[in-house]
Amino acid sequence: MVSAPLTVRTVLGDIAPEELGTCDAHDHVFISSPQLPGQEMDSADAAARELAAFGAAGGQSVIQWTPYGMGRHAGRLPELAGATGVRIVAATGLHQAAHYTQDSLDELRAEGLADVFARELTEGIGASGVRAGLIKVAGGFHGLDAHARWTMRSAAEAHHATGAPITVHLELGTGALDVLDLLCGELDVPPHRVVLGHLNRSPDLLTHHQAAEAGAYLAFDGPSRAHHATDWRMPDAVRALADAGFGDRLLLGGDTTTAGARSVNGGPGMPHLLRRVRPRLELAVGEDLVERILTVNAGRAFGVRWA
Repeated sequence: MVSAPLTVRTVLGDIAPEELGTCDAHDHVFISSPQLPGQEMDSADAAARELAAFGAAGGQSVIQWTPYGMGRHAGRLPELAGATGVRIVAATGLHQAAHYTQDSLDELRAEGLADVFARELTEGIGASGVRAGLIKVAGGFHGLDAHARWTMRSAAEAHHATGAPITVHLELGTGALDVLDLLCGELDVPPHRVVLGHLNRSPDLLTHHQAAEAGAYLAFDGPSRAHHATDWRMPDAVRALADAGFGDRLLLGGDTTTAGARSVNGGPGMPHLLRRVRPRLELAVGEDLVERILTVNAGRAFGVRWA
């Protein structure tokens, strides 16, 4: 029996992993949350201009980690991808409880969260017809609360039904090993199907090494904020992982989460990954590895033999 080929599920259909090209492995085309009042990224015009700017900088694909109930605007994504030429992968999943009302969480619990995830991966998000290509969940600060465990158990169930990768928001970069203990140790998700986000926000080289050694993908995503030790330590962290033989486990992303952070509004936005982060990392680990991180690694991380 011939196994199904690996494909990445974009909003315009499934493609071969190598067709992703230069990939922003963690970003947001649209996102909104009561935790970020007044900073909603809900303008289709701004999204189109941001994607065009990313394309002009050499970007070819974006993995959108915006999960259920946070303003994904899934129905708008195909038109944006077609108009800008930038491939987009949409997400299902659920963020931390603070981003939702209790009523909405109760409804999801009654419906069956794993069923919601699986349906959005295989049938489509709402009435849009757009299928998600990953499941996004979130941990807490140095731990996993009951909400995180519920969402991760549901994500694992949906993964086993579909093959979809699971991406994880690590709060300030912490809790990576707890996440792997649960998803991979207890729930039998293969480590190479897990992408750990925000490792740059906690420059703990030993934890990075242990997570990579376990087989997970490590995403270094988002420029520094004032209270994050990110940009100036990230090249050292990436070099340490590469020197230890884990260059094939690394991903890079921009994680634009507010309207003010978009490049078209004067922020770093999506192009920052290629304009500033890429050349800085090339000085640390060489052009060849950075090219592989942005292309080959992304294709492997999000390529799936869909069930």
